[in-house]
Amino acid sequence: MSAMNIPKSSFPRIIIIGGGFAGIALAKKLSKKEVQVLLIDKNNYHTFQPLLYQVSTGGLEPDSIAYPIRKVLKDYPNFFFRLANVEEIVPEKKEIITNIGAIHYDYLVLATGSETNFFGNTEIEKNGMEMKSIPQSLNLRSLILENFEQALLTDDLHQRDALMNFVIVGGGPTGVELAGALAEIKKGILPKDYPDLDTRRVQINLIQSGDRILKEMSEKASKKAEDFLENLGVQVWKNVRVKSYDGKLVSTETELSFEAATLIWAAGVKGAAIKGLDAKELLIRGNRVRVNEFNQVIGFNEIFAVGDIAGMESEEFPCGHPMMAQPAIQQGRNLGENLVKLLQQKPMQPFIYKDKGSMATVGRNKAVVDLKNFKFQGVYAWFVWMFVHLFFLIGFRNRMVVFVNWVYNYIRFDREARLIIRPYKRDYTRFKD
Repeated sequence: MSAMNIPKSSFPRIIIIGGGFAGIALAKKLSKKEVQVLLIDKNNYHTFQPLLYQVSTGGLEPDSIAYPIRKVLKDYPNFFFRLANVEEIVPEKKEIITNIGAIHYDYLVLATGSETNFFGNTEIEKNGMEMKSIPQSLNLRSLILENFEQALLTDDLHQRDALMNFVIVGGGPTGVELAGALAEIKKGILPKDYPDLDTRRVQINLIQSGDRILKEMSEKASKKAEDFLENLGVQVWKNVRVKSYDGKLVSTETELSFEAATLIWAAGVKGAAIKGLDAKELLIRGNRVRVNEFNQVIGFNEIFAVGDIAGMESEEFPCGHPMMAQPAIQQGRNLGENLVKLLQQKPMQPFIYKDKGSMATVGRNKAVVDLKNFKFQGVYAWFVWMFVHLFFLIGFRNRMVVFVNWVYNYIRFDREARLIIRPYKRDYTRFKD
């Protein structure tokens, strides 16, 4: 037995770090193969990250988009899961060091995903809100609701406006979908929940540093999404770069500024590298580990990286593949097949990304979808967006719960999960001066 109580085996040991889209896809591909697989994650659940914004805005409870990792692996022989934080990789010993002990590997796969990139701005990191995990989404949900509760308690109009002013930085899918959800809450829920509060004064500001939102999608999708947002009452600010946020004032590199109690940072992500494989020569732009066409970390025959952490440079993707679910799933599946080929001493197949399109929802009956040969917006796109997200959720229960919630919310124009389960304390006195 090892320090983690993993039994010795005649099969080669493959350690997967991370239970996200890539890690789970890889684990499934290795099921019933003659290998011992150990999956390590700091959480005991897989998170369906594309729907985190719905947890933040009270549309879904967190257990609707989370699935136990052990349940994913329960029918797989020679599979083990350990709840741990990986602290360091020691390639020369073929060993990883975690907070519960060290363990040897024959093959190691990094599927650590990504984390919020504040681009070195520690003030925004300290005072802003991020939304990359379920705990962070619950914090944001509590803060949004607490702001309205605090707004009820003050007679100071200036402070009340700041409490009801939301600034979202980043015009990608996360920022756009979150802005749309908040706009629908303003329109359909706040007047009923807070009849003694002038919710017409609620402001939702979406700030994008470039000249259009959803820049990875077509110009038509970008323009349509912007029209949808503006019709919902969202103020879209383009070519504006946020400079600082002290918890009270959002300053930009222009003359524009916002006094707001909430800044939500959705302006970028970076690879979640691990000590031991974080040397500058191993990383490309975005803090991603440089890999070859087989997802093999450059310079290490037994170490691979898949998903957001993998930086596979090519002529088509000079900065690596998009940090989204589809490339991660496809890389995980391809690597699963390649590891079996490697063990059988057969040539591996290079990874070729099959772009299945991109999409974003802006609210009720409003979405944009870009497929390879077909682009559409509006109600039909919204139904396609819902079907695709339901399909990729893990677990029948999760699909049913999310579907029932969406149907109920659609019919009743409601979001039942607007609960402050774990209060998020913020200093509101700063707005009184």
